[in-house]
Amino acid sequence: MLEHDFASRRWRDPAWRAEALRWVDEQLAELGVLRAGAPEQLHAYAWSTVLRVPTDAGPLWFKANALGTAHEGPLLTALTQWAPGHVLQPLAVDPRRGWLLLPDGGVTLRAAHAGRTDVAHWRDILVDHGTLQRDLAQHADELVALGVPDVRPERLAGIRAELLDDTAALGLGRPDGLSQEQLVQLRSDASRYAVLSNELAATGIPATLQHDDLHDNNVFLPERPGGRYRVFDWGDASVAHPFAVLLVALRVVADRHQLSYGDPELLRLRDAYIEPWTADHDRSTLLHACDLALRVSGVSRALSYRSALLEGAPDDHDACGDAVPGWLLELYEPHPLDSAGWP
Repeated sequence: MLEHDFASRRWRDPAWRAEALRWVDEQLAELGVLRAGAPEQLHAYAWSTVLRVPTDAGPLWFKANALGTAHEGPLLTALTQWAPGHVLQPLAVDPRRGWLLLPDGGVTLRAAHAGRTDVAHWRDILVDHGTLQRDLAQHADELVALGVPDVRPERLAGIRAELLDDTAALGLGRPDGLSQEQLVQLRSDASRYAVLSNELAATGIPATLQHDDLHDNNVFLPERPGGRYRVFDWGDASVAHPFAVLLVALRVVADRHQLSYGDPELLRLRDAYIEPWTADHDRSTLLHACDLALRVSGVSRALSYRSALLEGAPDDHDACGDAVPGWLLELYEPHPLDSAGWP
């Protein structure tokens, strides 16, 4: 169990840093690699910190996860066995402390394309990711046993009710938080939300691994032409309806390419993504499930942020204070495939 503390404060503590570097040096020694200088701390968020570690074998990466995202290490270890080549294989993992030592993954899509990743890349990424999710559905219970949050559709209404009772996470009364009127509205729509989430569960598309933050800065370019895109930063991952992954992915594509929600380009990406499931489900079911998943899965994002901020300091909550209420209110907004919104 990770110790409770303000994580972003802990990441900057010299004593913590010294302990982390001792662990890094121990792992490097086992690998026959030498550190070639002082690591560079690239960020120190409430949920994680990352250090770039120069070595005589090239840069390596140390990541420390806070309590709410500590499942990433065990998850990556499992994925390297179940889906080799889809993720970076950790060089070392300390599950108790939430620590990872990772190889260098190369260049992200965002860096390679200056924030305007060609849509053709996204088509390939989504097809590959959909195939991965379909293959991993058989491991759903094992993933939950590893500590990956269980956000399957049949649990969404209960999770939503729990979130609406957490007035601190909602920022109730804060300028960027939920207003009392919005809370009343969300609670009054509980039955309606439950109908939608249960309808999603009834489509029969199995729950599986859901990255929950799939965007162009969390994907590495293939190492060679025709190679595989590798997705990283799995701290927000859950076991959920697979199509929920489109919520962030398509929002980012729309934003980067200045596409309106419901744009034909976004619909074509959806069609490419759902193709792996056409062997088991008819197209009308898949399209309906996409609409439902995008409608109800803001709850999953809200839960991810609440979990990520468990050890957050006041300034972390100030910086992300609108995240939990904002994602809960997504229910009433248009989603990337629907320009109309929830009536």
